[in-house]
Amino acid sequence: MGEEKALTVSQLTNLIKVLLENSFKTVTLEGEISNFKRQSSGHLYFQLKDSYCQISAVMFAGNASRLTFEPKDGMKVVAKGQITVYEPRGNYQIKISSMSPAGVGSIMEMLEQRKQKLSKEGLFDSDRKKPILHYPQTVGIVTSPTGAALRDIMNIAKTRNDTVNLIVLPAQVQGADAPRTIITQIEAANTWSLCDVLIVGRGGGSLEDLLPFSDEGVVRAIAASRIPVISAVGHQIDFALSDFAADARASTPSHAAELAIPEKQKLREYLQQTESDLYAAITARTQNLRLMLKTFTPENMELQFRSIEQKVLLRFDAAREELVNGMKQRITDMRTYIKHCSDILESASPQSIFNRGYSMVTDAQTGKVIRSAEDSAPGLQIVIRPAQGLINATVTKTQKAGT
Repeated sequence: MGEEKALTVSQLTNLIKVLLENSFKTVTLEGEISNFKRQSSGHLYFQLKDSYCQISAVMFAGNASRLTFEPKDGMKVVAKGQITVYEPRGNYQIKISSMSPAGVGSIMEMLEQRKQKLSKEGLFDSDRKKPILHYPQTVGIVTSPTGAALRDIMNIAKTRNDTVNLIVLPAQVQGADAPRTIITQIEAANTWSLCDVLIVGRGGGSLEDLLPFSDEGVVRAIAASRIPVISAVGHQIDFALSDFAADARASTPSHAAELAIPEKQKLREYLQQTESDLYAAITARTQNLRLMLKTFTPENMELQFRSIEQKVLLRFDAAREELVNGMKQRITDMRTYIKHCSDILESASPQSIFNRGYSMVTDAQTGKVIRSAEDSAPGLQIVIRPAQGLINATVTKTQKAGT
């Protein structure tokens, strides 16, 4: 018996690789994430484990970009993928193609985290919400073309107002590709201005079924829409993050149709009432005008003119009297002022001074006024000018001031 030929490590690893990958082409695992790492390239590396064992896992960027939640250590997930062997290390691992949270608790936790993140960015603020048009001409519907939600909306529209146009923008509402198709249709409606109001939603389902309407991209597309959006996801007890970003939230697709489509019968009644109110207002105004016109007879016109003229004449007379009185007062004031100035001038005249007993002394030869005893000397001939007449005199003695 000859010796068994030895295998190389590479040969053995390749045999194991072929055996495993052919035996487990697609597997679905449930486990807890540990040692989670997100590379700058977008690839995800982590371990999936239970109470006894663990397996390495990798999720490449293309598949990771379609995740509807943020994986983290300790989170239980359901992963679908293929068993592969990493030959350089001889390790087997699962290459994950899709993954979702395991159980309602994990999904709710993921939704709450996403809700808080988007809320902090202001995407749910009430002041950015747009009003829903009362009388839209066209209503767009982003939903499954074969779902019950579309049938409900169309039935409500037909009953309420068959004149409103409906445009269906078909989209997947469940599964990994659903968010992308929903986003595409919302953006198309805005790019081409296809409608006045946009209903985005689907019928009821499990929490997992409704996840596409909580996708971050879908929420951002709704918040960025120029067209007002009504979110109509599931039944009244269901909710999605699209409800918070939309301009209005409907409890069901049927309710969304009622919010978006006015009831034709009520519109007709409103128009009839408006017509009646307008006719009554015009009739009352016409009657008032007729009553007013009756007062415009020649006699009434003359009386009205006289009444107006009388008021103007009274105002004119009052103004004239006020002007005359003002002028008289002004003249009186001026006369008083002139008299006062004249009295001042009169009291300052030489003659008035002479009349008070003063005299003016001048040199008889030169006529120069003698203002001081130093200007004269004994023997000087002087002329004294009192109030009346002249006095010629000779100075016999002088005396300086202060002596």
